[in-house]
Amino acid sequence: MKIAMIGHKVVPSREGGIEIVVEELATRMTAAGHEVTLYNRKRKRAKGERKRTEFAGCRVEEVFTVDKRSLDAIVYAFFATLKARRLARKGKLDVLHYHAEGPCFFLGLLPKKKRKFKLVVTIHGLDWQRGKWGGFATKILKKGERNAVKYADEIIVLSENNRKYFKETYNRETVFIPNGVREPECLPAEIIRDKWGLERDSYVLFLARIVPEKGLHYLVNAWKRLVERGVTDKKLVIAGGASHSAEYYEGIAKSCEGDPSVLMTGFVEGKTLKELYSGAYLYVLPSDLEGMPMSFLEALSYGNICLVSDIEENAEVAAAANENGRCAYTFKHGDEADLEAKIEALLKAELKTHVAPVLPFRWEDVTERTIEVYKRKDC
Repeated sequence: MKIAMIGHKVVPSREGGIEIVVEELATRMTAAGHEVTLYNRKRKRAKGERKRTEFAGCRVEEVFTVDKRSLDAIVYAFFATLKARRLARKGKLDVLHYHAEGPCFFLGLLPKKKRKFKLVVTIHGLDWQRGKWGGFATKILKKGERNAVKYADEIIVLSENNRKYFKETYNRETVFIPNGVREPECLPAEIIRDKWGLERDSYVLFLARIVPEKGLHYLVNAWKRLVERGVTDKKLVIAGGASHSAEYYEGIAKSCEGDPSVLMTGFVEGKTLKELYSGAYLYVLPSDLEGMPMSFLEALSYGNICLVSDIEENAEVAAAANENGRCAYTFKHGDEADLEAKIEALLKAELKTHVAPVLPFRWEDVTERTIEVYKRKDC
């Protein structure tokens, strides 16, 4: 099949969960013999850096956008949709796969009658609920959601909670296909020891974009009280960058300034990322809103003990992870006192960490199920 994907920022990258999902799917699809085109957002290249036209067998096409937070995604989605439409008119497209609600704002620009390609949308979460968006952006996201319902041949969701939402709100059937995870490479502390003095089991890890819906403020407040009460001498490591939320990021940084028990690393990737996952005593994700959190899945794959908020999307993953032994715990979301109590209990339990990888869902299965959706005739 000839497949095109729209909605990510840049592949390869770890700028967000969507980028990871698109890369994992696309590279496996090309390995299986399909032709995949990835519409990357055009970025300013470093001196000497060449324009990317291919990645791991996928064709890469850069799409014009503007370097402005409020317009980047919407401008990109418009021009990417026009490019895909031209590809379809040439008969070079069997499946057009949109990722996330925002880009679906432009689905109305695609052929509506006698369409010769299949239109698939993956909803990575109800993006209009995210705290980083203002009123105008929220309206665009909601319109994108409605367009997905109206125009898409198939809609894929990442959680049973979102499947239920689309059924109750729009009476629209969707297909539940979770995100996958790959078996990791566990590494000893080298970079993180030299750079930050971190040793295995010496820290609690938060690893995600620093945006309001991830609930980091709950964790910082709970952690400060634990340290004040002398419960732990471990560090809290906050790994992640801002994403359309500079004010929130700066507020978190200011609240942690001068606190030796908190380390903010900024965005991490590569070997540093692997070492952080490989050595954490506990991974914590206190989010108020998720689609299906990639960092939670990755933490499980490294054998981390995990503590997450009990929102349905997190609870679904925790239940799948705990099928062969307890490794994921939950606390009442938004409840700092419960979060504090659960962290304290897990710290005092002196848990044995990184015993075995836990992979609730594998990318090979996710890719196979996605291709099955592409091929379904009863849409």
